[in-house]
Parts: sequence; structure tokens; C-alpha cells
Amino acid sequence: MAKDLIACPVCDLLHRETDIMQGATARCHRCGTVLFAPRNGAMTQILMLSLTALILMFAAIFFPFLEIDSHGLHSRSSIFDAVLAFDHGPLLPLSVAVAGLIVLLPLARLAAAIYVMGPMAISYRPLPHADLALRFFDAARPWAMAEIFIVGVTVAMVKIAGLAHVTLGPAFWAFAGLVLLIVLKDNLMCRMTIWKTLSERSRP
Repeated sequence: MAKDLIACPVCDLLHRETDIMQGATARCHRCGTVLFAPRNGAMTQILMLSLTALILMFAAIFFPFLEIDSHGLHSRSSIFDAVLAFDHGPLLPLSVAVAGLIVLLPLARLAAAIYVMGPMAISYRPLPHADLALRFFDAARPWAMAEIFIVGVTVAMVKIAGLAHVTLGPAFWAFAGLVLLIVLKDNLMCRMTIWKTLSERSRP
């Protein structure tokens, strides 16, 4: 009997699991949280968004992010330069934090999504330890702060606009597109539907 029950991830209210039609949405009776929202081709869409975001991430890391001109002085920097700016002395932990939260964790989450969704998008069995990859994907979400970084950069540009001429480089637009794709991908994912599909396709 317990196998037919699922708990709402927000309020823990138990629901009896039933088959949900493609395109329909099942919500918690108490708090309204979406429990199941199966969509045709959703895994393929998530996979394509993840691959596109991964390409944009590499472009955002190495291409020029900002160019600043002030009183005849010109400076150009990338996210990679920002990471290396604090790579010595007492500020080394800040460099590690920037690299981890802004670059490595978003990359790892994208890789985990591709690892989980790739085989299932083409109706194959999940790869080994796909469940662990999906758990990591969910657990790392609050710590992957690409969105916070782009907001912080925007605020900083507003503050220095009157002191210097700021030019947005291609990496800025790549990173902005990356953030939009990550948000869209995360909102498109129905966790319970993915876990259910993963469980069903993992059975011998």
C-alpha cells in the first residue's frame, strides 16, 4: 500500500499515486505544489537546453566579459580573469568560492542533467548511478549562483557608469543567455516525473 503513496515535497501531505495523462498537471491538495506534470518531449527539451547552456558556459568563461575605458586607460577582463584575481594571499578562499559557485557547480549541474536525461531522452535505460547524479543536481541548486553573479555585475555596472565607459563583451551576453536557459530548464523539470521515469526504466 505504501508504494502507492507519495509525499508532497513542500508540506509532506500524502497522496495516492495515479496515472497522469500527458499534458495534465497533478498538484498537492494542501499547498498546490506541482507533483506531476508529464509533457511530451520534455526530457529532450531539457537535454537540449542543458547542452546549449554548457556551450554558453565555456564561451562565458574565456571570452571578454567587460571592457572598461577611463581617462585613457583600457582594461578587459573575463570570468577566468576574475577567478584568478584572488589566487594568492589571504584572498585565495574568495577565488576558490568564485570558481566553485559561479563556474564549477553550474558546470557540474549541467553535466549531471545531461548524464541523467541523455539516455532517457532517446528511450534508453539510465546510465549507472543516474540516481546519484539526479540527487546531486537537486542538492547543488541553491549553491550554483550564476544568477546571483549576473545580478551583481549589473548592479556594479550601474554604479561605475558615471566614472568610466563600460562595454559589454560577448561573454556577458553568453552568461546572460546561460542564466536564462538554466532558469528555463529548472522550471521545465518536473522532479517527481523524472524520478518516476528513472525508477521505471532502471528495473530489470
